[in-house]
Amino acid sequence: MSSARSYGDPCAAARALDLVGERWALMIVRELLFGPKRYSDLQSGLPNASPTVLSQRLRDLDSGGVIQRRKLGAPVRAWVYELTDWGRQLEPVLVHLGRWGRATSAVQTTMALGADSLMLALRSHLDSARLGDLHATLVVALGEDVFTLHIAQGELAVVRDEPPGWDAALRTDPATFKALLIDGIPVAELSDRLSVEGDRGVLDRLIKALG
Repeated sequence: MSSARSYGDPCAAARALDLVGERWALMIVRELLFGPKRYSDLQSGLPNASPTVLSQRLRDLDSGGVIQRRKLGAPVRAWVYELTDWGRQLEPVLVHLGRWGRATSAVQTTMALGADSLMLALRSHLDSARLGDLHATLVVALGEDVFTLHIAQGELAVVRDEPPGWDAALRTDPATFKALLIDGIPVAELSDRLSVEGDRGVLDRLIKALG
C-alpha cells in the first residue's frame, strides 16, 4: 500500500483502512464474497468504477493480501480474482455495515441492486436465531447468477455455484428477489414471476427468518 494513501497511524483500525478504506475497495470485496470473478464480471458488477480505478484497487488489494489472482483450469482457462482466507474474514464486516446502512437515507438512482448485493442483503436481513433446526440446501438462481445457500445449525453460508443435489430451488430475477427479500412482498403475490422447485417449506422458513 502506497504511503501516500496511508494514515500513518499504528491503530489496528487505521491499518485496516489503509488496506480497504479507499473508494471501491470494499465494493470489490462485496463482489468477491461469494466466489471468484473475472475482471469483466467485476466491471459489470461495478459499472460506475472507471477501468483505471478498478485496476488500481485490484492491485492494491492484491498487494495487501486481501485478494489474489488465479487461473482456472480447463475448460474455462480464465484468470479470476478471489478473496484470500484473510480477505474472506471481511464478510461479517460487510454484513454489519449493511445492517447499519439501512438507517441511512435511500439513494435516488436508476441502478438496480445486483445479484451479489442481494445476497449480502439476505445475510444482513437474516435473524439467524429464527432458522431454528432448519438444515437444508437452497439454490437461488437470479437470471444467470446462481447461488447455493447452505443452512445448518442456525447459520447461513452462501456460495456462487449450483450443487448436484439440493432441497429446494428458487428461480427468478433480481428485481423479484428484491421484492421478496427487502420489500416484504409475499411469495403468493409474486408467483407469476418466480418458480420454486423441491421443498417449498425451506423457502418459507428462510423468509420467516428475515428481520
